[in-house]
This record gives sequence, C-alpha cells and structure tokens, in this order.
Amino acid sequence: MALINNTVIKTTIGVLHPRSLKYLSDSLQGLIRGRLWLQVMVGMVLGIMVGILMGPSMGLISPSTAATASDWLALPGRLFLALIQMMVIPLVFASIIRGLAATEDLEQLKKIGLRVVLFFIFTTALAIIIGLSLANLIQPGQYVDSQALQATLSVMPSVDATTAQDPIFSDLPRKIVTLLPSNPLSSMVESNMLQVVIFAMVIGVALVMMSPLQAKPLLDLMGSLQEVCMTVVRWAMLLAPFAVFGLLVQLTAKLGLEALLGMAVYVGTVLLGLLIMFGFYLLVIGLTARMSPKTFISSVKDVLLLAFSTSSSAAVMPLSIKVAEEKLGVRPSVSQFVIPLGATINMNGTALYQGVAAMFLAQVFGIEVGLGGMALIVITAVGASIGSPATPGVGIVILAMVLNTVGIPAAGIALIMGVDRILDMSRTAINVSGDLVTAKLMDSWVGSSLSHHEEQLAEQRQEQIRLQTGEDVLTNHVVKEDA
Repeated sequence: MALINNTVIKTTIGVLHPRSLKYLSDSLQGLIRGRLWLQVMVGMVLGIMVGILMGPSMGLISPSTAATASDWLALPGRLFLALIQMMVIPLVFASIIRGLAATEDLEQLKKIGLRVVLFFIFTTALAIIIGLSLANLIQPGQYVDSQALQATLSVMPSVDATTAQDPIFSDLPRKIVTLLPSNPLSSMVESNMLQVVIFAMVIGVALVMMSPLQAKPLLDLMGSLQEVCMTVVRWAMLLAPFAVFGLLVQLTAKLGLEALLGMAVYVGTVLLGLLIMFGFYLLVIGLTARMSPKTFISSVKDVLLLAFSTSSSAAVMPLSIKVAEEKLGVRPSVSQFVIPLGATINMNGTALYQGVAAMFLAQVFGIEVGLGGMALIVITAVGASIGSPATPGVGIVILAMVLNTVGIPAAGIALIMGVDRILDMSRTAINVSGDLVTAKLMDSWVGSSLSHHEEQLAEQRQEQIRLQTGEDVLTNHVVKEDA
C-alpha cells in the first residue's frame, strides 16, 4: 500500500508543471538597464547633503521647519516601504507553494528540504559569530562619544520590542507546537514569517499529494498572485531613488553631521563583516562548483546591485531564479524551491549586523556581555532572522528582540537608525548572494534523473506550449499532446 501511495505521489509531482517565477523578471531587468543602483546612490549622497544643510549642524532653518520639511520629503520612502511590506508575504507564500510543485520528485524534495534548512541555520550562526568577533576585536563603541549619542535619543523614534525571556528547556515542546499556525491569517497579519513559511510548505506538500485535476486550480491562482505582487513591486521600484533620498534627509536632519561621522567605525565594522561573509560564499562556490570568484561575481552582479537598491531579497526573486538557472547552471527544479525559501529564512547579512550592533550598543552603554550573553545573542538572532520577513528595515525590529535578551536598552537602536539605510541595502545584497550560493550547492549535492540541459529544454518546450494555449500550470497530458 505504501509503495502504491509513493508511486501516486511521484506521478502527481511529475504531472504538474507550474510556470517559473523567472519569467516575471523582465521588468526587473529593465531597472538594471536603467541603472537603478546608480540612481539610488545619487539619491543617497544628495539625501545626506540636504539633510546636513537642514540639520542642527548648519542651523540654516529652525528645527520645527526642518522636521516638517523632512517629514514630507520622507513620504516617498514611507510609501516605498509600505508597498514592499504589503506584497512580500503573499509573494513568498505563492512562490514557496509553486516551488514545491516544481520539484522533480518526492525524494528530491526530502533531500533538498532538510539540507537547505540545515545549511541556512549553519551559515546564519556563522554570520553572527563573525559579527560578534569583529565587534569585540575592533570595539567600535569606543570610538564614539556615548553621552552625545545618547542625547539624540530624545529626538529619535523609539522601537517597540517584546521583552524576551531566557529559554527554558521544559517550554520547548510548547514552542515547537506554536511553530504551526493555528490561525494562518493571523500569522500573515503579524508578519510571523516562520509560521507563514511552514503553512505554505504544508499547503504545497498537500497539493503535490493530491490529484493533478484538483491541485491545478490553486496553483493557477498562486501564479496570478505572483503576477499581481510583482506588478506592485515594480511600481515600488520606481520610488526607490526618491525613497532613499527622503529617508536619509529625514534621519540626517535629525542626527546632524557630527553624530553621523562618529558612527563611521561602526559602519565600517559591519561592512567588513559582510565582506568576510561574501568571501566565505566565494570559498564555498569555489570548492563545490569549481567556479572562480571573478566568474561568480560577474554572473551575479546585476541581481546583487538590484537587491542593494531595493533592500528586499523577496522583491528580486524572479531575477535571482533566472540568474541561478541561466548563469550558474542550477537546475530549475532546485532553483524554484531554494530561492523562494532562501528569500525568507536566509538572513545571514541581517544576522551578522545583529551581532555587531548588539556589541556596539553594549559598548556604548558600558554593559559587559560575557560568553553566555554572546551565546544567547547567537541563539536569539538565528531564530529571529529565520522567521523574519524579507522587507526593508526588518533588521531593526529583530535587533530590538536580540537586545532585550541580554539586557541592553532597546531604546539604543535610535542611536544607529541614522546609518541603517546603507547597512540595510548592503546586507540584503549578501542575503541574496547566500541564496544563489545555496541553490548552486544544493544542485551539486542532490542528484537528479535529468541533467540541467535536459531540464532547461523541457522548460523551454513547456513555455512554448503556454504561449500557444494561454495556460499557466501545464499537465503531462497537454505536454505530450503537443509533442
């Protein structure tokens, strides 16, 4: 009976062929050709300059006038963040479900699922350890005037955080059960991404175990949802340069030039850590795929620049899948599952930032964080990063949880918000590079009955059929009829 059921499941997975998300990447490539990253960099520089002119350092206009003007200039930035945040959960939800349906068979799904999650947990923990080590070595908190920085707390917004408690072993069974969402809609409203991902995976596995006739309508619906999300994301992308300009004007006008210059060592520490993490990825891709650093960087530079510009790994998923398949040689059945999953639970750049920021604020406030505290930071940041949405600025919210775990005042986040925009953009690029490296690594680790070339040819033939029939999710019956 088990053999019969397994055969049915394998046949069901092989019967359905949803359209790849990479075919929605055309608009993203247009943004690359339009040099969006350069527009964002110009907006960043102009934002800092205008913010300095409006800020307390120059004193050209009154603080009340500067606050009103900077709030209006930041409006495009608020709209940009709201549009991206609004679309990330439905986009990731639909992409994970369709990615599961695109896998070759149940055995491949089991192998990839376990290995990719373990690899993401390992690299996230490694990233935090790198961040903590650098912060302890460089001591960026010693290079700033802590009293002057703390004085800015009165003018900076506070960040709410739920007070975290030390994990108790007896509570572990209850915490494991809470990973399954009793109310999936509530999980989506609260942006509990780990519960959303688990719910999407349960739905996806259930779909591939159903008959194709029953599964196809929901997969078609998920395809339409992906298209809607990417259309709204494309609108948001048009605001990106104005968003960066306005947000930096607002923050620079409130902080002033001296406070920003005092944070230079902290920014340099985070960027150095991200560079080390990128070096680790280059080492992994070199050892597993025999790909030189120059070849890898030239292959992925466009998607990394776009991720840098948008600060959202979920928004660039279509282009990530396209790059993984066409430039890195990853099989479609692997990339269409690993990339959407990685965009949600692979937050290595964000995790590294948590480590540096936590130690920096501990140094500023004069709080001693021992080995036990650092271990607690690693555990908390790994869990929080895996369950966080792939949206701009989410690192600040996660950081509030991490700080409360080791007794650092969460209000200290206000000290580093002024420089978070450049760091948010940089760590997103590292997150996306991690997704691409993981996809290539899983492609090497997990065997397949079809080669990359054979899968690509099959997908191209299916795309031709879609153009002829207008259907999104194809069945073997339609494919064989056309052949």
